[in-house]
Order: sequence, then C-alpha cells, then structure tokens
Amino acid sequence: MQDEINEKTIALYIKTGRLTAETLQKAMKALLSQGKKQIEKPPHGKQTLRQLMKQNTGVSNIEITGENIKAFESTAKKYGIDFALKKDATESPPRYLVFFKGRDADVLTAAFKEFSAKKLTQEKRPSIRKLLSAFRDKAKQRDAQRVKEKNKDRGLER
Repeated sequence: MQDEINEKTIALYIKTGRLTAETLQKAMKALLSQGKKQIEKPPHGKQTLRQLMKQNTGVSNIEITGENIKAFESTAKKYGIDFALKKDATESPPRYLVFFKGRDADVLTAAFKEFSAKKLTQEKRPSIRKLLSAFRDKAKQRDAQRVKEKNKDRGLER
C-alpha cells in the first residue's frame, strides 16, 4: 500500500526545439503552480452569497438589525462560521439577512446565545458618556454658586 502512494506519475508535454535543464525546470515550475491554483481552499468567514452557494451545502438565513451587524461579525469570526450578508432594501427601514451553511446551524445558535447575552449586559451597564455629562453639569452648578472674590492687591503698602 505504501508503494502505491509513493509511485505517482505525471505526464508533461513540452514543445521545444532543444530540451535543456533550464527549459525542463521552467516547465516543472509552471506545472506545480498550476496544481496549487487548482487546490484552492474555499473562503472562510464573511463572504459573498455566490461564494457560499458554490460550496454545495444547504444555505439557511436569519434576519438581523442593521446596528448589530458589526458585533455579530466578531462573534461569527470567533466561532468560525461561514456567512454572507444581504441587504433587503425593498422595505423601509432596510432589513439585513445573514445566510449561513445549513450544517452550521448548531454553531450559529450557540453564537447567537453569546451575542444576545453580550448585548443584554451592555444595555444593563450605565452609559459612561451620560454619567460624565451629569457630573459636568453638577460641577458647573457648583462653580456658579461659589462667590468670586476680586482683590487687586499688588503687594504695595503705604
């Protein structure tokens, strides 16, 4: 069995006037680069809908809001989900559809659980900008209440 794996042959046809080592080397490099192009791996992560459909797996979709797209992309990248985004502009406001492979459905549910838990904790936390603006207003009120004392003393005594 080991001998069968090691003994593979490749047919190479070169049309040349004079066969030299350099010509043979160029032909072999061209053949190897052509082989690498044929063995391209399918894309992972965010991709176009056409690329996702080319992978010959069942495709499912879910709806997501526009402001959550970037946050979802980071979660999908963490879980290694192949997905495609499609904007449906026929409605107002436009809705976004996330297409993913059918076999990734279980992984996608886990990713959405984490994503939704993350969003809920973000909503529960107080906004730092609102707190800062409230403290800024309080500081302005304290400064307004403080009495300003104006003394023009130049250190000259008579």
